[in-house]
Amino acid sequence: MFRTRLALTVIALSLAGCASTPPATGAQPPTGGCNAEGARWAIGQGVNDGVVNRILHDTGSRDARVLRPGQPATMDFRPDRVNVDVNDRGAITGLRCG
Repeated sequence: MFRTRLALTVIALSLAGCASTPPATGAQPPTGGCNAEGARWAIGQGVNDGVVNRILHDTGSRDARVLRPGQPATMDFRPDRVNVDVNDRGAITGLRCG
């Protein structure tokens, strides 16, 4: 009897470790689908962490890439990324998804 209970307890605890964690409450995470139109307000703004975070929020993107003039960049397309084009003075000149 003791061994049966012990075995069932071990199995139950093992399965409990496989349970998924419920999503955190609070702010909604980005959807991952970029919509650059949502952050057109940023064109002409100086690039900084606050502006980039707001761009992420307003475009629904999960990642932002700030591209300066002459900076090399990969050509991979990522639908969850917004590219922030910046001029040599640090002002945002354009936004595009990918």
